[in-house]
Amino acid sequence: MSPIHELPDHTHYAYRVLWSSEDDEYVGLCAEFPSLSWLDETQEKALQGIRRLVLETIEDMAVNSEVVPLPLAERSYSGKFMVRVSTDLHARLSREAKELKVSLNYLVNQRLASS
Repeated sequence: MSPIHELPDHTHYAYRVLWSSEDDEYVGLCAEFPSLSWLDETQEKALQGIRRLVLETIEDMAVNSEVVPLPLAERSYSGKFMVRVSTDLHARLSREAKELKVSLNYLVNQRLASS
């Protein structure tokens, strides 16, 4: 079992609370643990519930020698990812970048940043 002080801080995970019309309650969610959710009558209780559930889950994972995911905010990112596009879109973006006298990478980066 990993010592508790080596586990990620459960408050650093990416939480959100949404209204569930189907359940007629608020649902607390955690991006790093997509299979977990917590239903409650108020937003505050739903957030408290999902945070408590995540804490219990990471403690249980540690006891069972499972890999506990790092919070998204504590992960490092390379700044690179590959996107597949149609040949027509690739050609159109390449032409546009050439016309603007910028690289295709710069053009796409600016488009993504402004979205």
